[in-house]
Amino acid sequence: MRVSRIALLMVALAVQPVQSWAEGGVVDYIEAKQVTNPPPTTALNAFDRFEIAPIAMGDPYAGQPANEQAKERLQANLDERVPPLLNEFSGKPAKNDPPRVLRIEPTIRHVKFISTKARLWAGAFAGGTAVLMTVKMSDAATGEVIAEPEFYQHANAFGAAYSFGATDKAMLVRVADLVTNYLKSNYSAAVGGPTGKDDKPADEKKGKKGKSKDSDKAEESTDQQSAQ
Repeated sequence: MRVSRIALLMVALAVQPVQSWAEGGVVDYIEAKQVTNPPPTTALNAFDRFEIAPIAMGDPYAGQPANEQAKERLQANLDERVPPLLNEFSGKPAKNDPPRVLRIEPTIRHVKFISTKARLWAGAFAGGTAVLMTVKMSDAATGEVIAEPEFYQHANAFGAAYSFGATDKAMLVRVADLVTNYLKSNYSAAVGGPTGKDDKPADEKKGKKGKSKDSDKAEESTDQQSAQ
């Protein structure tokens, strides 16, 4: 008697370890609370120097292979975009003596990520992916917090399966872009910016399957990292 592929997948998933995002307590919410982040209390150009900490990630997500993979990829995406921008800001003549320093601290608050291996094996049955990250911005000397925007993105399960996980990776590219754009937009004037809550992956917007441009960018970035 021939057993269908779907039946085999369901049996396999039943014996797989529970994903880390289902273990223990999670944050009170798993997507951005609002569509738009409020503006910082002051424009970022009130600061002279800018520094960013590595991405932090606590329980129950830290130490879990798929989540650590997501953190590593997101860190690479941020490293590609944010430090060059901050170097540009820091290169301008200081307005304060001593120079006023803005400390930027990104933290993953919630993540559900599917590894490439799991995606290839289980496809859409592995579920969609999502990440919520906050970015605290504070005066390094006084500790005064001027902003703590949050950024959210997700990837559709079927789009991720069709693209063999490329849209999962593209989700992390979009989060890095949201952070970068917030920093750019709020440098000259405090205006806030989108959280990504209402964003939909390209395959959902267009109502068709296939790889988006973001997916291609994510794959290219991954290939470049692998080659290094």
